[in-house]
Amino acid sequence: MVEEVQKHSVHTLVFRSLKRTHDMFVSDHAKPIAADEKSYKLKMNVKLQTEYSPVLHMPILKEIREKSSQSDSYNHGHYDVNRGEESEYIITGTHPYPSGPGVALTADTQVQKMPSEASAQALALSLPSSQARHDANRTAASVADIHRHAGIAERSQPPGSSMAIMDAGGLKNSSLISRKLPTMPKPQWHPPWKLYRVISGHLGWVRCLAVEPGNQWFVTGSADRTIKIWDLASGKLKLSLTGHISTVRGVAVSSRSPYLFSCGEDKQVKCWDLEYNKVIRHYHGHLSAVYGLDLHPTIDVLITCGRDSTARVWDIRTKANVHTLIGHTNTVATVKCQAGEPQIITGSHDTTIRLWDLVAGKTRVTLTNHKKSVRSLILHPRQYTFASGSPDNIKQWKCPDGVFIQNLPGHNAIINTLAVNSDGVLISGADNGTMHLWDWRTGYNFQRIHAAVQPGSLDSESGIFACTFDQSESRLLTAEADKTIKVYKEDDTATEETHPVNWKPEIIKRKRF
Repeated sequence: MVEEVQKHSVHTLVFRSLKRTHDMFVSDHAKPIAADEKSYKLKMNVKLQTEYSPVLHMPILKEIREKSSQSDSYNHGHYDVNRGEESEYIITGTHPYPSGPGVALTADTQVQKMPSEASAQALALSLPSSQARHDANRTAASVADIHRHAGIAERSQPPGSSMAIMDAGGLKNSSLISRKLPTMPKPQWHPPWKLYRVISGHLGWVRCLAVEPGNQWFVTGSADRTIKIWDLASGKLKLSLTGHISTVRGVAVSSRSPYLFSCGEDKQVKCWDLEYNKVIRHYHGHLSAVYGLDLHPTIDVLITCGRDSTARVWDIRTKANVHTLIGHTNTVATVKCQAGEPQIITGSHDTTIRLWDLVAGKTRVTLTNHKKSVRSLILHPRQYTFASGSPDNIKQWKCPDGVFIQNLPGHNAIINTLAVNSDGVLISGADNGTMHLWDWRTGYNFQRIHAAVQPGSLDSESGIFACTFDQSESRLLTAEADKTIKVYKEDDTATEETHPVNWKPEIIKRKRF
């Protein structure tokens, strides 16, 4: 016969379950983790040496020492700052100092301890780098120098300890100083630029322009399939060249030979002899529209880029395709070339910038900081830096490895073109017709221009496709969607009093990527 199980009420069952649970966990309930004396002492030792090492040698009042020895709030016992040995301290400064805080300075209480000869020599070898820079003209520190800077503790400081030698000869730890947040430095004053000439003559969008090295004329390429050469001083048309069967997207004038190079949406790259005004070479190879080109400054090499996601390196004389630079996954919109490394820089609609090794024909570095298409690049004429333009930001980079410098936010449009001169004036031209002028060093936007469109044009035809400075850097030329070329110059009447810099030392809140 099966024995019946005794039935209990729900209340009894719940109570028993609670009791079992309580009995199981009561021993660990709210119990703190056991303290590890060894690790605590190690942590305090490291903290003392890194943050308070310059003041460890200072005397401690007897009352404070006794009070601290009696306090044991963390069950760790008192940790002796000097680890059981009497603190051998040196009073900072070259004047006598009382033996402790609150002690009157008398002949009996004054302390003036100088480093010994041996320790002074040892200290000379372990001076911090800031001191070494300060005394860079000296070959070695003598004992007299050490005495002059009395206050540097005899025991050498651990590597990486942040110290600054004060005028009084004492030490100050940087961790004890309240650090200020980084602020934008005051930008250099630049005179504002103003429009002084509008040149018309093209029958379509003006897509590209270039100034010849002699600064006598400039050349433009247009959606009307023509290339026009203009007199720079008067703005009058000198010559029209026909040959492309689609929009001309890039032009460049050689400083090494009397040649003009052009490329267009017809996949063609042409070399024009300006003595005969005829095409003398074609460079065949691109599989789609060619959007940009640039000439190497020191060797006879031409670099083109286009919609086939490649950049191609051409030998100007033999027309040979030396390298096909493969790696971008979308249209390569812009290419720049320089004598130093990296010799080729490309920007693409795949949002990346690539720095190329010209000899190997391979990528050196890929920069992925931009979030949107990179349509423009510009090399600084004096500094070893360059800038890239994208709808999300203008970014500055350091060569040769593409180290990020800073963002220039605020031009919220599709940036088609960038230009910079030796004075540090950076120009960004956008698809909506706006042009922003920046101080290169600080990234301060000191002027914004939105020129009116040519009479008869729609407001929607307000767009800047290309801009460049002339060789004297006194004039700025822009190629625009209203079929005109606009020429700007600095306002000679402007002064820093009439056009002050509206700058405040605001805290930098830019994204550092």
